[in-house]
Amino acid sequence: MSVKLGVNIDHIATLRQARMDSNPDTVEAARVALSAGADMIVMHLRKDRRHIQESDIERVRREVRCYIHLEMAATEEMEKLAIKLRPDSVCLVPESPDEVTTQGGLKLSGKNDTLSRIIKNLSSRGMGVSLFLDPDPQDIRNAYKLGADTIEICTKAYAESWGKKNQEKELEKIQLASYLVKELNLSLHSGHGLDYYNVSPIAKIEGMECLNIGFSIISRAVFVGLKNAVSGMKSLLS
Repeated sequence: MSVKLGVNIDHIATLRQARMDSNPDTVEAARVALSAGADMIVMHLRKDRRHIQESDIERVRREVRCYIHLEMAATEEMEKLAIKLRPDSVCLVPESPDEVTTQGGLKLSGKNDTLSRIIKNLSSRGMGVSLFLDPDPQDIRNAYKLGADTIEICTKAYAESWGKKNQEKELEKIQLASYLVKELNLSLHSGHGLDYYNVSPIAKIEGMECLNIGFSIISRAVFVGLKNAVSGMKSLLS
């Protein structure tokens, strides 16, 4: 069975926001991605609204029949917006105002009542809840205790590693983490920095269910079109 593909359309909105215009349209992007084989549409609603806006999620929810996966920080503001916007699932991610992109997974050492409450509240409303984590066994165990149903492993270190030995080392960490995720009976997703050249080994990780990919797909779409970019990535996950 092929691994599912979540297509992140944040950077369709990035291009639109450069002119503060209505195009390119995220609704159209979602439709094209789905027609090319995407299994779900991913959007990250950031505090600074640098790309995706609430209206993007509202319109995709209203106008496109699809599974919506919302990435967001674990804050009260985002919790309220998730309840209002009704995505099918959310992924709680770390977020820093000065970062260009997410820099790694959540750190779950110690007690975290806020995170536990948010997970419980969103889960009770029918949303799947995943936590974006580095392939660290203790973080994964803590995520299980907090009530998450899915772990999304951050592949940043793997994607940025140079040389076969370093890449294999990072790949082994992810594989070992995946064994623990499945042992805890949680769903397993991965993402961050994945592209057409490094994605296949991650897709072959035992237990991998879904990869969430955005930047490399949208970048390739500039040259080959979004439909070809999505279908090309999807073919690498089988």
